[in-house]
Amino acid sequence: MKTFRSIPYLGVEIEVVQGNLVQEDSEAIVNAANSSLSHGGGVAAAISSAGGPTIQQESDRYVRENGPVPTGEVAVTRGGDLPARYVIHAVGPIWKGGNAGEQELLASAVRASLRAADQLGLASISIPAISSGIFGFPKKLCARTVFRAIGGFLEASEHTSLQRIRLCNVDEKTCRVFWEVSLEEFPFE
Repeated sequence: MKTFRSIPYLGVEIEVVQGNLVQEDSEAIVNAANSSLSHGGGVAAAISSAGGPTIQQESDRYVRENGPVPTGEVAVTRGGDLPARYVIHAVGPIWKGGNAGEQELLASAVRASLRAADQLGLASISIPAISSGIFGFPKKLCARTVFRAIGGFLEASEHTSLQRIRLCNVDEKTCRVFWEVSLEEFPFE
């Protein structure tokens, strides 16, 4: 794992790192999921493969009992064979050019992920660049939206169990974009 930046903010450490999400030691990792929680491609497939059958089985049960997860919301399963205890399946938006509420839906997915981790009493969470892969969300706008959602969540929380929020991506290009945007959104050291 390579750390690009660590930002202390309101008692929580926000980290930008390059690494493999399925190897993260955070108590929860966030899966960039689709509404049906079918983990067949991208980050979702890697998480499901590394975590074993428990993740897909619990995902299928969730959808049977609750229906598809709306865009901007989350579902939680156990982590199976992953180092993480939980997987928070966040459904981000498909990019449609920017006029279909994509930024608010992405911000909602990030806030819902943080809220779920907080409700579980977790101290750490690792989040990928939700929607910036096959869903086509522009990476720089994704990073800005994610940082603002995190900042807004922390500013609105009187108390959170979270002590570390790690933004973890496997490719260096995405990490560099998140690092650059972090300097704009959190210019202090």
